[in-house]
Amino acid sequence: MKNSNENVYKIVSLNEVAEKAGVSIATVSRVMNENPKVHPETRLKVQKVIKELKYQPNRVAKRLRNRNASSNLLGVVIPDIQNPFYVEVFRGIEDVAYENQYALIMCNFSQDEKKEKLYLDILQSESIDGMIVAPTDERDQKVIDLVKKGLPIVCVDRGLIGVDVDEVVVENRNGAFSAVDHLARSGYQRIAYISGLPQIPSSRQREQGYREALAAHGLPLDQDLIRYGDSRHESGVKLCEELLDLPKPPDAIFTGNNLITLGALETIHKRGLHIPRDVAIIGFDDMYWSISLNPPLTAVRQPAYEIGKRAAEQLIMRINDPTRPTVSMILKTELMLRSSC
Repeated sequence: MKNSNENVYKIVSLNEVAEKAGVSIATVSRVMNENPKVHPETRLKVQKVIKELKYQPNRVAKRLRNRNASSNLLGVVIPDIQNPFYVEVFRGIEDVAYENQYALIMCNFSQDEKKEKLYLDILQSESIDGMIVAPTDERDQKVIDLVKKGLPIVCVDRGLIGVDVDEVVVENRNGAFSAVDHLARSGYQRIAYISGLPQIPSSRQREQGYREALAAHGLPLDQDLIRYGDSRHESGVKLCEELLDLPKPPDAIFTGNNLITLGALETIHKRGLHIPRDVAIIGFDDMYWSISLNPPLTAVRQPAYEIGKRAAEQLIMRINDPTRPTVSMILKTELMLRSSC
């Protein structure tokens, strides 16, 4: 009968390597740390045993033995892995991390403060070298405390107030203004806005751009045309239904992110409405599928991959030089004109 434990993965200890090589644990440690004082013959013998036993050094133990040692491990904390925007951000982070020999731990906190705290605690216990995080809001005290403790951190998509921290964000207000300005120039009069979570800085900045564009064209601000959701598909469905049920529904809708856009499109199509004849739509976030829709979606493009890439570069520079001045990097958006308005 086959032994049920035959395929069980076994963690090899430093002590086992030392015993098989016939040397002390200190000698194995010196070999692992490339100490030049180890005799070449002893070094080769230890390296041979390490290879035979497939020994992997314990990262946390290494950090405990040497506080200056690097774990070559970065944390990434994002609010919604279902959002394609954050998938692209993560891809940018990963490419830079890999090029610089860093591994990543990704945590998705689903805009849940308790989950965020749990993951932040876990990442600290894993002795990460630094962290890229999209805070719950600009007053996220848990992240602020970590910045004050000296952990290298870069914020993406959302910044923090009251603390100096590196950040990579986009021109949310200008991007929203360009979208609503285009709708107004195209002759639409009742332009609605479906927002993400209002406590998120990016949502507020996009609303500001929406309001400024209406004012620039002398269009009245109707509070009934502004709806606040949770940045997810379901809220796009529900809030678009509310807008279309108004006695005087909008003739155009500006949506706050790609998931909200999908929800709004679902509602519009279910009602058999024609885009843009019955209602026009512009989304914030230009995803790869935007051009495949019928009709192709006009959208505000934010450089998600570039955000992740720049954030990872900033974090590695912060790790290598903790005293460097903080950087606030604001990337440009671009309105991609198609047939939905």
